[in-house]
Amino acid sequence: MSKTLPLLLMTSALALAACSGKSKDDVASASTTPANPALAVPNGPPAVANPTVGGVTMMATRTIVDNASAAPNLSTLVAAVKAADLVGTLSGPGPFTVFAPTNDAFGRLAPGMVDTLLKPENKASLTKVLTYHVVPGVITADDLRQRIAAGGGTATLTTVEGDPITATMVGAVIALTDVNGNKSYVETADVRQSNGVVHVVNGVIVPKLS
Repeated sequence: MSKTLPLLLMTSALALAACSGKSKDDVASASTTPANPALAVPNGPPAVANPTVGGVTMMATRTIVDNASAAPNLSTLVAAVKAADLVGTLSGPGPFTVFAPTNDAFGRLAPGMVDTLLKPENKASLTKVLTYHVVPGVITADDLRQRIAAGGGTATLTTVEGDPITATMVGAVIALTDVNGNKSYVETADVRQSNGVVHVVNGVIVPKLS
């Protein structure tokens, strides 16, 4: 792994913190209130229509990778998943809860950071960053709200990567805080998949890196 990569990622994390330093009113107006309060009962009909992502209909019968590949605003995420050899994992039965950063979210990283992460020699770091956005099981936006309320305003999620994410409410919007103190906000919640659920977020969160 490149010796400068952890430093670059931390620089990007600080930049994200600056970009995410919004007031509650700003976040509430800029982010999409979760559209689906619950997933469908397994093997039953969906409670409501699945949200669109990037203007494209997401099919609840397709996998996380298949749906993400169809969304134009998640193309950077898909490229990263392929580079990290996680297509098979995220196409498997799961289930998984994925906090999916948009292309704009990746664009807020330091210049050249995405290209650096996609290099073969940085695959381990890329995998850590991506799996930090994945939580085992199905956690809907309503589940998150209930956990946050039960936790007195915060809920801790254990990621596949191993480091925790802290979930809080900023107005009506769910916020995720990484171990470095950087925030990301849920823009589109409860996008049902055949192997889990995706919440589209406006920032890349970063785990601890050596």
